[in-house]
Amino acid sequence: MPLAKALELAQEYDLDLVEVAANARPPVCKLMDYGKFKYESAMKAREARKNQAHTVIKEMKLRPKIDPHDYDTKKGHVVRFLKQGDKVKITIMFRGREQSRPELGYRLLQRLAEDVQDLGFVESNPKQDGRNMIMVLGPHKKKTEAMAEARQAQEARKAEAKAHPGRSQDPAAAETPAEEPAEA
Repeated sequence: MPLAKALELAQEYDLDLVEVAANARPPVCKLMDYGKFKYESAMKAREARKNQAHTVIKEMKLRPKIDPHDYDTKKGHVVRFLKQGDKVKITIMFRGREQSRPELGYRLLQRLAEDVQDLGFVESNPKQDGRNMIMVLGPHKKKTEAMAEARQAQEARKAEAKAHPGRSQDPAAAETPAEEPAEA
């Protein structure tokens, strides 16, 4: 359609002539409200940014002679980070004479990698960097997948709370039976 005819049509219907595909031959235009078009494109861009996940590298620092309970606590943090879809950089800091025994740090990193292998994989193998030994673990799930999963779980909890408003949020409290009064 000629440009003059299209502009005339746009005025007749009190709309704007908006070019939607400038690179096409011939260029593609639509009759629409330009303000509404700008608003919808801004909303699409915002939604795309919201769903976009930037990779975060979390760091966990350990010592070669770590206590078993401390190891379990640190491992729990690594598990949480991997479940959230973040990469984890594990640093083992050597002090004094510990520097002459890098195999202790290597064994500790291998043990940690084996403990979390169902959630993540070794992205970069352990390597000595001065006084530290570093290893990077990457998650099996992408950040966007982890975010979507967390969102679904949260919505399910909200739906459950709406369906049963009197019920306690603590699942352990729901499983314990109420105490019966003692007979006298």
